Amino acid sequence: MFSLDFISASREYSTLEKMVPAPLLRRSFRLEGLPAVRAKVTVCGLGFYEIYINGTKITKGLIAPYISNPDDILYYDEYDIAPYIREGENVLGLMLGNGMLNCPGGDIWDLQDVRYRSAPKAALRCEVEPEKGESVVFETDEAFLCAPGPIYFDDLRAGEFYDANREIPGWNEPGFDASGWTPAIKAETPRGECRLAAAEPIGAVREIKPVSIRRGSIGEDPHFRKTLPVVEPQGEEAAREGWLYDFGVNAAGLCRLKIKGKPGQKVILQFGETLDAEGRLDLRGMTFLPKALNHRDIYICKGDGEEIWMPSFTYHGFRYCLVLGLEEGQAKEELLTYVVMNSLLRSRGSFTCSDPVINALQEAALVSDMANFYYFPTDCPHREKNGWTADAALSTEQMLINYEPEVSYREWLHNIRKAQREDGALPGIIPTGGWGFEWGNGPAWDSIIVYLPYYIWKYRGDTGIVRENAEAIVRYINYITARRDELGLIHIGLGDWCHSARSGEPKAPLEFTDTAMCMDICHKAWVIFDACGMKAQAAFADAVYGEFRTAAKKYLIDTHTMTALGDCQASQAMAIFYDLFDEAEKPEAVRVLVDMIRQNRGLMDFGVLGNRAIFHVLSAYGYTDLAMNMIKGPAYPSFGYWLEQGATSLWESFWPEGAAPASCNHHFWGDISGWMYEALGGIHVNPKDTSPDEILIKPCFAKGLDHVSARHVLPLGELSVEWTRDDGGVTLKLQVPEGCRGAVVADAGMQFDDGTHYKPLAGGTYRMLPIEMRDTKYYG
Repeated sequence: MFSLDFISASREYSTLEKMVPAPLLRRSFRLEGLPAVRAKVTVCGLGFYEIYINGTKITKGLIAPYISNPDDILYYDEYDIAPYIREGENVLGLMLGNGMLNCPGGDIWDLQDVRYRSAPKAALRCEVEPEKGESVVFETDEAFLCAPGPIYFDDLRAGEFYDANREIPGWNEPGFDASGWTPAIKAETPRGECRLAAAEPIGAVREIKPVSIRRGSIGEDPHFRKTLPVVEPQGEEAAREGWLYDFGVNAAGLCRLKIKGKPGQKVILQFGETLDAEGRLDLRGMTFLPKALNHRDIYICKGDGEEIWMPSFTYHGFRYCLVLGLEEGQAKEELLTYVVMNSLLRSRGSFTCSDPVINALQEAALVSDMANFYYFPTDCPHREKNGWTADAALSTEQMLINYEPEVSYREWLHNIRKAQREDGALPGIIPTGGWGFEWGNGPAWDSIIVYLPYYIWKYRGDTGIVRENAEAIVRYINYITARRDELGLIHIGLGDWCHSARSGEPKAPLEFTDTAMCMDICHKAWVIFDACGMKAQAAFADAVYGEFRTAAKKYLIDTHTMTALGDCQASQAMAIFYDLFDEAEKPEAVRVLVDMIRQNRGLMDFGVLGNRAIFHVLSAYGYTDLAMNMIKGPAYPSFGYWLEQGATSLWESFWPEGAAPASCNHHFWGDISGWMYEALGGIHVNPKDTSPDEILIKPCFAKGLDHVSARHVLPLGELSVEWTRDDGGVTLKLQVPEGCRGAVVADAGMQFDDGTHYKPLAGGTYRMLPIEMRDTKYYG
């Protein structure tokens, strides 16, 4: 292990008012005798780093090593540099970016006041053991030499500014004259635990060419939080018109610029998600930053031929890029390439069907899932890029169905536990510098501490993740019990966020949603503790669950009318989904819910918490057609309405046409993807909370669907379901991994062609018929 002796190029760091270039650091060393038996570099570069050996960039991916509070965790990476070592002089080079260490664009979350804020710094250890000759071992010290680099501003949220005229050719190669460089200075070591970054790296997953290029401009000025005359000269204020590149999908990543420019030509890449009614780039949903730093990259040309550039220490969420500062004839297709990037998670599932709207919504969910996975789930890939806990909790199950995120989830859980207060409270965003305890959290957000271990156990059978987080879970349950009011209810956090109504205000009372979520937290904690044989912890969680449920049944539901407090879709669906109603009460409670929906003309009337429950409830009780129509219908508000407005990703809110948009890339509505797998595909993994090897196959044959194909990779292998409607019945084909157990169950109103409703789980082809059709066939 290395000693964590940090160095910096200077004490000065960037602010919104004064830009400090990203530093370059180099260290030359000689090696006599090759080949190298072992050659390893261990590096902790804060906030972000790029690493070079003899001029070759070997960095694992974008914005390495991770995004964390360095007073919580110091992440490092390890590299095998043996393939790059040469005899004689060798050079290690580092370029450092601000990252989480210095977030000038994060002041809304108090990141300007964090204790650890400083100039970029690094700690490094290099060990080279040649086959013959002496080994070379060194760490970061004053022998490293420094110089300012061509990146003259970088911020995770704002963007990156690059002046190619400040490039230093050969700075990271042997033979370079570094006589004008200055020695590094010692820097303070942050307080965090030192950990190897195990999360999947961030990399490119595809490249997109523009689907259209035209003249364009920035729309009406939104109300930006502040202006900065130092970095907003009059010339740039006036530069509002340029060339609008449309890439056809609202994803996340970077634009690679390829240009033959004039010396000193400044090219501004202004990113955005939507256009206003006049077809101008609409930035009204992106107002957290000053205008001149608002989701833009800048490149200043050398003018000596073709120049290719892509930023190093930022990323953006966008569909459109307005390019300002181009000369006549430069706005060509090859000028910009959209390099879509995210954590390199492997796919675990797929879903398609005969309905193009449902397919488009599944694709939109996947786009938002990945656009918002940069080491951990974020809320949006543009203005915030924060690890909002509720967003992740609401998406955990569908993420585990679609992808393999558990390694990255496990790494993020280390940060969640570090962020937890001694009393058990959790902040709403993680990582944080301390913001998020007074506002932005509450049980629906805090549920992440249980949901991640629970769903990883449910889908993968991992008990280690439960044991790692057991203490934190118990601390949280202790904390939340102390927050109850005199009735035993909870109302301390955010509620049914982003309600679909025009007002956006939740209809479900906070004491209802908070208490229901506390019940679910305790129930899921009991399940996983029991599965791990942690009897004391299980008994504690179950006892608290019982207390919450007793209070909820007494004060939050009316068993005479079978109605939940709030008399709204969200409360009613959650009361059924989270077992506030007894099993015998649920059919009548579902009838009340269906009446509420029909009285609202079959339209959605809930926020993200209601969304997590309502469609599953409807399908479980035979109303899949209603659920699907609510989801795909074109009328406001619905997910289909988003598609009617041109959405290619899931939005944050359901604002009516013409209203100022918020974020157009949020994944916390993405449970509709999980519903597709479960209701339409019929795949229910571990339905009784016993083992991921236990599977229930029960597809709902919704009206209007002629075909569904769904697959999911279980711990034992790939499970696939395919059904086709034909000749008045349905043909169901299953592929089941060896070792799985469970059942295949006919949907309501259907039977297998032998008259049964249930069959033991096995691969093969099944034929199902409507009950009346089967009766006619066999008994007519």
